[in-house]
Amino acid sequence: MTWNPDLLLEDFRRVAGMAGVSLAPDAIAIDRRPAPHVPPKPLPPGKMAVYVFAFGQHVLKVGKVGPNSAARYTAQHYNAGSAKSTLAASLIKHGERIGVAGLNETNVPGWIREHTDRVNFILDAVLGIHVLNLLEAFLQCRLQPEFEGFSNQRMIDREGEQE
Repeated sequence: MTWNPDLLLEDFRRVAGMAGVSLAPDAIAIDRRPAPHVPPKPLPPGKMAVYVFAFGQHVLKVGKVGPNSAARYTAQHYNAGSAKSTLAASLIKHGERIGVAGLNETNVPGWIREHTDRVNFILDAVLGIHVLNLLEAFLQCRLQPEFEGFSNQRMIDREGEQE
C-alpha cells in the first residue's frame, strides 16, 4: 500500500473543518486489514464507514456504508453477483487494468481476501450522512480508485476510451 491512512485522516480533518465540521479526536477510527485479510464483521451500532480496497500500488475501490448496510460492508464486494458495482465484478471484467487475469465468480472472493489490503474508516453515525459523503468523496479524489461507481457513471476511463 503506497498511501498512509493516518495522513489521509489528518488531511480530512482539515477538509471537514473547512466545511464547518469539528471532529472529536476519536470520531473516526482506522481499521487496517493488510493482505491476506478477513472481511470485517458488521459495524457496531451507531457506526458507519468508508472502506478502501488496495492491491499493491493500485487503489481499487472506495465506498461507504451507513449504519444499516451490513451486507455491503461485510460481504458484497467479495461476490460478483451480490449487488451492482462490486469490487469482485469489476475485477472479473477489468482485472487486466491492474495486471490480474483469469478471475471468475468462483475464485474472485478468495483472490480479494488473499491479495488486497482493506482499510476501513469507521465514523460515529451522529456525524451524519454529509460527513460520510464528504469522507468518501475526499478519499475518491485523493486516491483515484481504478474501479469506482457504475460503468455508466465512468464516461471516460483513464486511457480516454469509452467504457
